Amino acid sequence: MIRKFISRVFGRKAPANSGDATVIGVNKHGIRRDAVSSGSLRTVETLQQQGFKAYVVGGAVRDLIAGRKPKDFDVATNATPEQVRNCFRRSRIIGRRFQIVHVLMGAETIEVTTFRGHHDQQSSHRAQTDSQGRVLRDNVFGSEKDDAMRRDFTVNALYFDPATETIVDYHHGIDDLKQKTLRMIGDPSTRYREDPVRMLRAVRLASKLDLSIEPATRGPIGELAGLLENVPPSRLFDEMLKLLTSGDAVKSLKRLRDEGLHHGVLPLLDVILDQPLGERFVMLALEKTDRRVREGKPISPGFLFATLLWHEVLAKWEALKAGGERPIPALFAAMDDVLDVQSEKLAITRRVAGDIKDIWLLQPRFEQRSGKRPYALIEQARFKAGYDFLLLRAESGEIDAELGRWWTDFLNADGETRAAMLLPQKPDEAKKRRRRKRKPAAAKASDANS
Repeated sequence: MIRKFISRVFGRKAPANSGDATVIGVNKHGIRRDAVSSGSLRTVETLQQQGFKAYVVGGAVRDLIAGRKPKDFDVATNATPEQVRNCFRRSRIIGRRFQIVHVLMGAETIEVTTFRGHHDQQSSHRAQTDSQGRVLRDNVFGSEKDDAMRRDFTVNALYFDPATETIVDYHHGIDDLKQKTLRMIGDPSTRYREDPVRMLRAVRLASKLDLSIEPATRGPIGELAGLLENVPPSRLFDEMLKLLTSGDAVKSLKRLRDEGLHHGVLPLLDVILDQPLGERFVMLALEKTDRRVREGKPISPGFLFATLLWHEVLAKWEALKAGGERPIPALFAAMDDVLDVQSEKLAITRRVAGDIKDIWLLQPRFEQRSGKRPYALIEQARFKAGYDFLLLRAESGEIDAELGRWWTDFLNADGETRAAMLLPQKPDEAKKRRRRKRKPAAAKASDANS
C-alpha cells in the first residue's frame, strides 16, 4: 500500500524488467481514473483481475494530457486475442493485418490490442510486407516495451494504469507534448514505408494538437508521398474521414497541401484548391464543420465529401451542357465521372456516396420555385442537407444570394405567405399538355370491331 501510494503521488522509475520506461505519477500528469470512460475502466480492471497487464493507451491518454476530450478509449494488454475473448462474453476478434478484440461495454465498444512485438527479430515471426516495405499482415505479439517501440509517434506511446493513476512513458512522449513537438519513434523513412498512412496521421495530429513536426520526422514526407498510391482505398477513406471530422479540418487541409500529400489522397483536391471560387467554397464548408465539431453537434460525411468534390462536378456538368447534353442527364454523367475517379483512391462507402449524390441532385431543383414543386422538394428526405449546401453555394458567391434568401423565407413562412411567394409558371411549363390516358386493350378491340 505504501509503495502504491508513493508511486501515485511522486512517480517512480520503472523496475528493471520494464526497460527504460519512466512511470509518472498523477501529481505530474494530472489524469485521474474518473477521466477515462467507464467501459475502458471496466475492461482494464477485468483483465488485471485475471492476472494480465492492461492499460488505457494511445490517443486517449495523449488527448487527456493535452486538455482535449477523447473520442474513444483503447486498451492494450499482454493477453492474446483469444485470452481477451475468453474474459468478456460480449466481444469479438476482428482484423487481418493485426488481430484486435472489440469488447462491448454497454453503448461503448472498447478496442483491445495485444502488445505487439518486433517482427524482424526472428525469421518465423516476420511481418508480411509488399515490395515497398508496407506491412500487410503482422500478428506478432511481444512485451510492453516492444509495443511502445512499435507505436508511431512518441505522444501515442503512453500507457495509463487507472489502478495506480500512473502513466508509463517509454519515449518521452509527455515531454514532447509539453514542447509541442511531434516525433516519430524509430527511423521515419522505415516507419512511413511500413505504413504510408502515418504521413497523413502526422499532419492530422500536428494540426489537431498544434504541434510542430520535428525535422527528421517531416523530412521524408515529400519524398515518400507517392507511397500513398499503394494504400488500400478503404484505409485512405477512414483516415481522410478522421481528418475532416477532427474539428481542425481547415488547418489539416492547408497543412496537407503544404506537405504535398493532397495529390495522393484526393486526386482532384489540388485542382479545386487552385480555383479561388472552389477554395472559398471548400474552406467555408470546413470552417462550419469545425465549428459544429467543437460545439458537439452531429456532422455528415456525405455533406463533407459533397462539398470537396462539388466544383469538379460543376465544371464537368457545365461542359456537358455546353456540348448539347440535357441538364439532368448531364448532371448524372458528371457525378458518376467524378466519383469513379475518386473510387480509385478512396473507398467511399455506398451509403456515403448515396448521400453525396442526393445532395448534388437536389441543387437544380432549388431553381424551380413555381407550382407544387417547392412543396414537394421540402418533403425530400435529404432536403435539409441540400438546403444547407445551397446556402453554402450562395455564401461563397457561386450563385445569386437571392435564391438562398427566397428558400429561407419560404421555409419560415406560413401557408398563405408561401403561396404568395411562388413564382409564375414559365410559358413552356404552362403549355405542357396532359398526357392522354391510354385506353385498355379490351376497349381498343371493342372500338375496332364496332
